[in-house]
Amino acid sequence: MKDLAIVLVSGGMDSATVAAIAQTKHENLAFLHISYGQKTANRELACFKLLADDFKIPIKRRLIVNMSFLQEIGGNSLTDRNIEVAKFDGDIDNIPSSYVPFRNSHIISTAVSWAEVIGAQKIYIGANHEDSPGYPDCRPEYYEAFNQLINKGTKEGTIQVLTPIIAMTKEEIIQQAMSLKTPLEHTWSCYARSDKACGVCDSCALRLRAFKKLGLDDPIEYV
Repeated sequence: MKDLAIVLVSGGMDSATVAAIAQTKHENLAFLHISYGQKTANRELACFKLLADDFKIPIKRRLIVNMSFLQEIGGNSLTDRNIEVAKFDGDIDNIPSSYVPFRNSHIISTAVSWAEVIGAQKIYIGANHEDSPGYPDCRPEYYEAFNQLINKGTKEGTIQVLTPIIAMTKEEIIQQAMSLKTPLEHTWSCYARSDKACGVCDSCALRLRAFKKLGLDDPIEYV
């Protein structure tokens, strides 16, 4: 298919914005969603489906993959029910308890496999360094290294992972989303709850802070 790109869509604000960016650059998109046993998996999947409808992605180009083995491995507050999701503690560079060990490598590898099958040359991911400065798999050098691996480990060696918002602030991401008319009301960022966003986990706090700095109301509901 002409000019086909895959977008990794978690259902969050960042990935939705990246989908909107990708839509300005490619004639055709395919959406990939990974469920890995996270506490808010059902809400994230619902948002993925809403976003896929918003972007008019054909059913045959929507792929949902179960990686629940990451929940079985555990060791992080997103999947382990025995580890509480921590409240935001300011901007720090330590690896937080929400880091799911090597998660992005599993996710990107799945996207690369699918790309080889459907003929996509680009894979978009909403990695953002400000959002998770302590996450080893959200650093620019990680993606540089992974693209080298893809080049060596695929049939054609032409697939590339793109991270268009990796250096943006949260405020810049929101501004980009709004300029592209991204339906942020159909996104979910909370790590802890699926009914109403908690407002105090790292992801909620950074999102709320950015909306406040811009003088805007976040369209999703908080506790």
